[in-house]
Amino acid sequence: MRPSDKLPSPFQSTITPALDALNHNQVVDRLWAKDHRLWKPDPKEITDRLGWLTVQDQMRQQLEQLQRCIVAATNMNIKDVVLLGMGGSSLGPEVFRTLFGSVKGSPRLWVLDSTIPGWVRQVTKAISPSRTLFLVASKSGGTIEVMSLFAHFWKLVTNAKGNYGGKQFVAITDLGTGLEKMAREYGFGEIFTNPADIGGRYSVLSLFGLVPAALLGLDIAKLLDRAAGMAERCRQQHDIAANPGAYLGAAMGSLAKIGRDKVTVIASPTLSTFGLWVEQLLAESTGKEGTGLIPIAQEPVLKPGAYGTDRFFVYLKLKGDKNHRLDQAVHALVKGNHPVLQFDLRDRYDVAAEFFRWECATAIAGHILGIHPFDQPNVQESKDNTSRVLDTFQTTGRLPEQVSSQPKNSARDFARLLQTGTYLSILGYTTPSRPLETAVGRLRRALMSKYRVATTFGYGPRYLHSTGQLHKGGPNTGVFLELVDRMSPDVPIPGKPFSFGTLAKAQATGDIESLRAHHRQAIRVQLGHNQAATVNTIAAALTGTRSTRPRPATKKRRKATRR
Repeated sequence: MRPSDKLPSPFQSTITPALDALNHNQVVDRLWAKDHRLWKPDPKEITDRLGWLTVQDQMRQQLEQLQRCIVAATNMNIKDVVLLGMGGSSLGPEVFRTLFGSVKGSPRLWVLDSTIPGWVRQVTKAISPSRTLFLVASKSGGTIEVMSLFAHFWKLVTNAKGNYGGKQFVAITDLGTGLEKMAREYGFGEIFTNPADIGGRYSVLSLFGLVPAALLGLDIAKLLDRAAGMAERCRQQHDIAANPGAYLGAAMGSLAKIGRDKVTVIASPTLSTFGLWVEQLLAESTGKEGTGLIPIAQEPVLKPGAYGTDRFFVYLKLKGDKNHRLDQAVHALVKGNHPVLQFDLRDRYDVAAEFFRWECATAIAGHILGIHPFDQPNVQESKDNTSRVLDTFQTTGRLPEQVSSQPKNSARDFARLLQTGTYLSILGYTTPSRPLETAVGRLRRALMSKYRVATTFGYGPRYLHSTGQLHKGGPNTGVFLELVDRMSPDVPIPGKPFSFGTLAKAQATGDIESLRAHHRQAIRVQLGHNQAATVNTIAAALTGTRSTRPRPATKKRRKATRR
């Protein structure tokens, strides 16, 4: 049997009652009418968070300003664009960057959503400051990571020969924020004010996603057309099984209720980062009140026997991509009686339609699960924890100490903590590199093969603004492995009494303290000089094999990882 966009029996028998209930309660019509009672009796943070439903229509009015920004970048001979943003402000643009690249003649895009000094240093070294445009993106307008990165690059630009000063900076924010005020004071080249009724994780089809997409040279009108086409299909109430968003939402919500809450995204190679965008959307929207969908992105695809009965798979297949191996693996999953949906994309621009489908489906799934999909209470908690730890540092000159486990001992801890229905989340406070990600992939394979558990991997502090909500507010089925590097050499933050390394360490410390306060099982491992070797040691201890030491990077392999 081949996978399709509908599930076979017996899974359809689980979804049909959910679809019937959506039809009976007129949920689709009420969603488009912005009826907050679909989720909670109190309209707080619901009625003012539903602008994503029609944003693709509003954005057509922004095409002129987008074009003006492109012309200004061309006139300044801009070669690189660096996006400074976190969570919902960064993961959509990251999909555009990896999926499309930059059109010939357009600048390269770097997505910098980290305070890790090694990551900041990589991007800093890879660009020419006077020929780079910086997108300062923050809905709230005061995110500590974004403001720290702005301070760093502002100093870099203003000290560079031949710079254009404030004209090299563009703000993307809500109306009336501190960032908007600052942008005017510093003479930013453009200030894009986004509709205020759109939350960060639902903002990819708004200015937060479209400004970087336009600078990459993408056809913005075409993206909006694809999104509008999907939105029209998602309005359908009378034949609700034919509504793409309602069907996916009903599938996710109803299957989660019978224990299949690990929504596992398998994507064509070119589409691989789409899973990371889905991850933040589902985790931050549904991971609260002790329940939620647990999204799994970029996990190694193994044989059916490596998965438990807690999985629900969605395969996004891009036409013309290198799909043969994935096709075989997905067909094996279907034959192995796992629930699998397949969504076919005709070309890369269909990603805009998928963005809308998943946003609609997440809202529907939230209704079925009985949670509020538009707030994020534990995200603010993480920010507060970071502030508290930084206050301790500024008072005492030291960060609170955290006990670290030895790599081999952490493998023993996993044997004690992992069981049916749990998932292992790897939290990497370090600079991305190919050897590290290869080692993490090896560790995930070992965990899946030995324990049949789902695995996730996220870079900190980025995930604090997305999946961090699920970690603290979702079901207590996670085991957390925090990997923290040495943050050396460090990078100062202009005007601050702490550095990027201290800020990143404070975020890692605040995060693990918060996990433990919520009675989550969390293990910290300090990464050594050879980070991949540390991860390989854990994987080897799990499988009983010898650890493989990664080859030293050659000059050719030592290029910066673009983010």
